[in-house]
Amino acid sequence: MASKIFFLLFLLFLLYPHQHACVNGDATLIKRTCKNTKYYNLCFSSLKSDPSSPNADPKGLAMIMIGIGMSNATSTSSYLSSKLLSPSNNTTLKRVIKECADKYTYAGDALQASVEDLLNEAYDYAYMHITAAKDYPNACHNAFKRYPALSYPLDLARREDGLKHICDVAMGIIDNLDW
Repeated sequence: MASKIFFLLFLLFLLYPHQHACVNGDATLIKRTCKNTKYYNLCFSSLKSDPSSPNADPKGLAMIMIGIGMSNATSTSSYLSSKLLSPSNNTTLKRVIKECADKYTYAGDALQASVEDLLNEAYDYAYMHITAAKDYPNACHNAFKRYPALSYPLDLARREDGLKHICDVAMGIIDNLDW
C-alpha cells in the first residue's frame, strides 16, 4: 500500500505542474507559506528538504506536506503492526495496538483523500480530511486510556505529535489558498 501511495504522489507531482501555471517554490515562497502555519520550522525544513518543492506552487506545497503526513501515518501503522508480532500474553495490549494500527491506516487514507480533494480544488473537503487524519491518533491514545494498566508508549506519543503537527501545517497552507 505504501508503494501505491508514493507512486500516486510521484505521478501527481509529475503531472501537476503541466496542468497549471506554477509559481517557483523558492525559499521566499516557502518562507511566506510557512509563516502562515502553526509550526514554521517544521514547515520550512520539510518543504526545503523535498526535491519537488522548487517547482511547486502553494497547492503543491500543501500536497508535499500531506505526502509527509501519509508517510508518517504509514510508518506508524507499520511500526504498530510489527509490535503485534512480538511475543506477549497480554491480549488487551495486542487488541489496543491493533486498534491503533488501524487508526493510523485510516489517517493515511484520509490524507490520501485530501490529495484528491486538492486536485479537484475542493479545499473544504481537503481540510476536512486532514482534520480527520489529525484526530485518528486521539482515538489511539483514548484506547490506551480505557485500560489504566496500560501505559501509552513514549515513542507512540512522539509519533502522534508528529502527525498532528504535520496536519496542522498542511491545514495552515490550505487556509491560505484561494478558495
